[in-house]
Amino acid sequence: MKRIEGKGLGRMLRTVAMIGGLWGASSGAALAQDGFSFQFSTFSQAVAESVGENDGLAAFYRDRDFAPLWTGGSAEDRARRVALFEAISMADDHGLPVERYNLDRLRARMAQASNGRERGLLELEIANTYLRFAHDLQSGIIDEPSRIDSGIKRVLPRRDDAELLARVAEGDPRAAFRSLIPSSPEYTRLLRAKLMIEHKIAHGGWGQVVPAGKLEPGQSGGAVIALRDRLTAKGYLKPHLGTTYDARVTEAVRSFQIDHNLEADGVAGASTMRAINTAPEERLKSIIVAMERERWLNLPEGRGKRHVLVNLVDYHAQIIDDDKLTFETKSVIGHQAHDRRTPEFSDVMEHMVINPYWFVPRSIIVKEYLPLLRANPGAVSHLQIIDSRGRVVGRGGFSQYSARSFPYSMRQPPGPRNALGSVKFMFPNKYNIYLHDTPSQHLFAREVRTFSHGCIRLDDPHDFAYALLAKQEDRPEQYFQRILKSGANTKVMLDEPVPVHLIYRTAFTQAKGHMNYRDDIYNRDAKIWQALANAGVALRTGRS
Repeated sequence: MKRIEGKGLGRMLRTVAMIGGLWGASSGAALAQDGFSFQFSTFSQAVAESVGENDGLAAFYRDRDFAPLWTGGSAEDRARRVALFEAISMADDHGLPVERYNLDRLRARMAQASNGRERGLLELEIANTYLRFAHDLQSGIIDEPSRIDSGIKRVLPRRDDAELLARVAEGDPRAAFRSLIPSSPEYTRLLRAKLMIEHKIAHGGWGQVVPAGKLEPGQSGGAVIALRDRLTAKGYLKPHLGTTYDARVTEAVRSFQIDHNLEADGVAGASTMRAINTAPEERLKSIIVAMERERWLNLPEGRGKRHVLVNLVDYHAQIIDDDKLTFETKSVIGHQAHDRRTPEFSDVMEHMVINPYWFVPRSIIVKEYLPLLRANPGAVSHLQIIDSRGRVVGRGGFSQYSARSFPYSMRQPPGPRNALGSVKFMFPNKYNIYLHDTPSQHLFAREVRTFSHGCIRLDDPHDFAYALLAKQEDRPEQYFQRILKSGANTKVMLDEPVPVHLIYRTAFTQAKGHMNYRDDIYNRDAKIWQALANAGVALRTGRS
């Protein structure tokens, strides 16, 4: 009889209590302790000992009477093992580290397992390897993105372990593994782009870097030839032997600039040349990071039949209906200063406010406005100072207050100079982030649009409102304008709340066309890549 002492005994008894005495007298070796006697096979005993604190894993094996899923001798068990090893061997295609799953160790243990106990321990090791791989592929390698950068507010959409195990137990195991792959069109296109750029790197990359700081139409010579060849390798030019910066090269440069959020003037200036000369290995890193980020958005409920998508570093806000872009406008996001960066998260837009008040964030009050009021009580006269009961108070005596003791709030009434413009779009969240209009329209002409305190300003907020209201108003423009012209501060509820996803993608695809790349303005992707590299992700760049 095998005695289990200490923590092993406690864990075993908890497991036995949980499964409610499913093992019968025919199960094999006996366990006796404190007057309790249960019979179970050495395989079942090893599995019960190994489930630990994983409730999903324990529930799955309990519900199947601790029958093996991976280590049995049936054709189904063999098919599961083969499918698992096949899937993990291709993990690198998805930017996952094959070494993380230690297939060599599993193979060795499978060859060595010679009794029920060893098979039981092997069963749980394979199950845990599968679960780790499934979670990595389905919802990301990085467990807590906020620990990498505080501006990433995402909670990974982890599935239940019992559900994942049941999926592979109940049908074609290869189909079960395919179902783990995020199904978004973007993930599929990123995967294709990753494989293509790896192939390009293995066969010489994009060729010689262009040895010039600037080139423009009409020039010729060796640097122009290098530019021609590099654009050809990237797919922006058809192969030709011209040596002049002609109309073909100009148009290729212009297309490249559009795909990289650069001024599309057809001139290869300093910023364009830096992007053209960026190594393919750096672009590959961006794609792998984008795939990891896409897994973080692989939500069980989906992103919403209709949803708002804001790629912060692309400086655009979009409305997506049934996976198709139906509206797009330029955006301005938070400044690069640490306390002004726009966070990444998802929430649900519930309403818009037409003719909004701007309630000044406390951080802006104490850092920017209180020092002005101490020096001059009449400063920032466009703002109202209000007490805790919402009453406007007179100006004076501000010199007695510190940043901590200042007892008032501040707001700007609706009007043409209001910092929020004529409308704001609310998806209530603890970060106090929302989309809104702005009187500073000149900022939308800039390439890099990082000027806000964190909220997202829209270039065409009225059209954005019309698109949202079209689902519930027959004449959305007239409806909106009537409220706007009244000047009254008015909340308009959305009959169908709309999910909002604030994302950060320095690499993203188009349904048709080239990869798009953006600058890592908050340095978040660099941190993510380092975390992935620490987890074992490496570039597959070997030349053949």
